[in-house]
Amino acid sequence: MSKTTKKSPIKSDILLRVRMLYLLFVVVGVVVFLRLVYVQFFSREVDVNAERLEARIFREEVIPAQRGSILSRNGDPLATSIWRYQVEFDFGSEGLDSVSLFNEQADSLGKLLANYFGDKSAKEYSDWMKREHDKHYRVTYRKDTAVLRSEGWLARWWDRVLDREMVPRKLYDTLRDHRPVTLLPRTVDYSEWQILLRWPLLNWNMGMVYTLVEGDERVYPQGELARRTIGLSGIRGTYGIEHIYKEILSGTPGKTTRQRIARGFYRRVSDDSNVLVVNGLDVVTTLDPDIQEVANNLLQSQLALQNAIWGTTIVMEVATGELIALVNLGKNPDGTYSERENYALGRSTEPGSTFKLASMLLLLEDAGMSPEQRYDTGDGRPMTVGGIKVQDSHGGYREMDFRTAVAQSSNVYFAKAVWERYKDNKERYDAFMRGLHLDRTVGLERFGERTPHFDAFDQVPDPNGMLVRRSFGYRIRLTPIQMATFYNAIANGGKMISPVLVKELRSEGRTVEEFETRTLVERIASEGTLRQVGALLESVGVEGTGRQFFGDTTLYHVAAKTGTAQYADERIKYTDGYYVGSMAAYFPAENPRYTVLTTIFTQRQAGKAYYGGPLAGPVVRDLIRYLYSHNHDWAPAIERPQKRERLQPERVKDTYADNAERKNSVGMGLKDAMFWLESRGYRVTFSGSGEVVRQEEPVNGVVHIVLK
Repeated sequence: MSKTTKKSPIKSDILLRVRMLYLLFVVVGVVVFLRLVYVQFFSREVDVNAERLEARIFREEVIPAQRGSILSRNGDPLATSIWRYQVEFDFGSEGLDSVSLFNEQADSLGKLLANYFGDKSAKEYSDWMKREHDKHYRVTYRKDTAVLRSEGWLARWWDRVLDREMVPRKLYDTLRDHRPVTLLPRTVDYSEWQILLRWPLLNWNMGMVYTLVEGDERVYPQGELARRTIGLSGIRGTYGIEHIYKEILSGTPGKTTRQRIARGFYRRVSDDSNVLVVNGLDVVTTLDPDIQEVANNLLQSQLALQNAIWGTTIVMEVATGELIALVNLGKNPDGTYSERENYALGRSTEPGSTFKLASMLLLLEDAGMSPEQRYDTGDGRPMTVGGIKVQDSHGGYREMDFRTAVAQSSNVYFAKAVWERYKDNKERYDAFMRGLHLDRTVGLERFGERTPHFDAFDQVPDPNGMLVRRSFGYRIRLTPIQMATFYNAIANGGKMISPVLVKELRSEGRTVEEFETRTLVERIASEGTLRQVGALLESVGVEGTGRQFFGDTTLYHVAAKTGTAQYADERIKYTDGYYVGSMAAYFPAENPRYTVLTTIFTQRQAGKAYYGGPLAGPVVRDLIRYLYSHNHDWAPAIERPQKRERLQPERVKDTYADNAERKNSVGMGLKDAMFWLESRGYRVTFSGSGEVVRQEEPVNGVVHIVLK
C-alpha cells in the first residue's frame, strides 16, 4: 500500500496567490496594451489631455483698449475714460488654509477698509470676510472605524493580497469653492489701488488670493452739459458723438499669451498669435465749455421764466462754421429742464418771420425790387392777398417802405411784394429758394439732422396759398441748425458753409485726421444785395422788434431778426395756442464773428411771452454780451463792404472817474462797470440788467457783478 504525499497548505496558498497575481498582471498588461492601441489610433484623448494640460499652463488674455476721449476745442475733456479696479477675492484659496492667521489678517484689513471707504464698520468688514471664508473653505472629518470597511470589496481584497493588516485611518474631506467674491464696495482708480495694494491680504502676504479686474469707466467732467451732443453708447442710450464715433473711440483690443509659473503668477510669452492693443482715438469737438455753460444757463433761466416746453441755442463761428455752443433743453415731468432731445437738429418747424430773410434776398436779388417800394399794410387789419387773409401782429403803420417792413416784421408787406412778382412765375420762386440750399440738410445727418420739408408748387392743391404763406415763414419746415446756417451765410459774405461739430481725430496728442469746412453755396447773393440785407437786419435792433435788446448798444452793432410762428402738426392744431419763437443774430455787424440763434417752443399762457422777441431775445442779448465781454480780439473774419468804424470805450463816465477812493463798480451801468474792472486786469461775468447792485470778490481773476 503506497503512501500518498500531502501538499503543504501554506505552499498551496502561496502558489494560488502567485498564479492570481500572474493572471492579474497579464490581464492588466492586455488592458493597458489595448488602451494604448485605442488611444493611439482611435481616440482623441491624447489631444484632449494635451489641450487640457496646455490650458492649465498657458492662457490667452484679452487686453482691453482704452476708449478715446471726447475733447472740447481747447482740449478739455467732455467725456473720458479712466481705468478702474475691483478685487475679486478667492476665499477658497489654499493660501488661506490657516484660519487663525486669516482671521488676524481680516481684522487688520477690515479696519483699513472701514477707515478708507467709510461705508461699514471695521467689525462688519472683518465679520463678513470670515463668513465668506467659512462658506468657501470647509474641512469635514470622517469616522475612524468605518473608513476601510466602507471602501468596498476591492480594497479589502487588495489588503488581503498584500497580507496587510487593516489599520484604521483618520481621513477628512476639504471642500473649496473658488468662485470669486467682490471685495471692495466700489471700483477704485489707479492712485487708490496703489494705496490699497500695501494692505494685508492685498499685499500677497498670504499668497496671490485674488484677481485684480481692470475696467474702463466713462466719466463726464462737465456733467450734463451738452449731453445730447456728446451722447451715449450702450444700454443707457445710443446717440451723439459717443455712438456715431463708437468704433473710432473704442479702438482694437489686444491679445497675449501668458504662461503659468506659480499659482496666481503668469508671465507674458512671445507668440505669433499675440495682437498689439490699439487704443481708441480722441475726438476733438468745436464746443467751448465756457460758452456752452453760459448759453445753457441763460436758456434754462428763460425756459423756466416763461414755463416753455423746449428750447435750443446755437452759437456758430462765422468764418469756420464751427459750433462753439449747442444747447438743447426740454421740460421734465417734474418741471426741471435737461438735455432730453437734440432739438436743434431733430425738430423741424415752420420758422415764421426769421424766414423773411429768404424773401428779402428774393425781392432784392432776383426781383430787383427797390428798397423804397411802399405797400399799404392795413394798420394791423386783415388784408386779402392772393385769396388769403393776411394780418400784421400790431398796427401803427399804414404804408411801409422795405426797411420799416423788415424792422416791424410786416407779414402783409412781404405777402404783397412776393405775390405781385411771383404769382405767375412760381417756378422761378421755387428755383431761387432751392438755390439758397433751403430744401436740403446742411451736413449733420449722422447727428440726427432732419431733412427740410419743402414742397414744390405742383405738388400741393393750393399753390397760391403756399406762395403767400411761405413769403412770411409758413408752409416750409426747417430745423434751427438749418436756419442758423442760412443766417451765417449772410454774415460770411454770402458763402454758405456747413456747420462743423467735430474738427479732428487725435492719437496721443497727434492729429490723425482733420475735418474741413464744406461749402454748400459759394455765394447766395451779390455784394450789393448782401450790403442792403445787412443794413435791413441791423435796423431790426435799432428801430424794430429787437430794439429793446440792442437799441442802446454802442460798443458793437447787431444784425438780427425775430420770428414768431403758430405751431401745428399731426396732433396739434394752429388754434391750440402753441408757438415757436426765435431770434437769429450775428455780430459785430461790421465784421461778423459769431452767429447766434435761439428757438423756444411754448404754449400761450397768461403773463408769459410767446412772440419771438420777448421769448428768445433775452437769451440772445445776454449771450452776445458775454461773447463780447470775453473776446476783444475782433479781427475781421471776412472782408465786408462799407465797414463802420468800431466803437471802443476810451473812458468811463465822469461820474465814475477813477480815484483812489473807489473800491468797486456798484452803481455803474454794465458797459462802464466792465470797462472799469477789465482795465484793472479782471475778467467779468454778470447776471441781470440795469445798474450794478453787488460786486463779488474776485476768484482766480474773475469778478462777478449782479445788476438790477
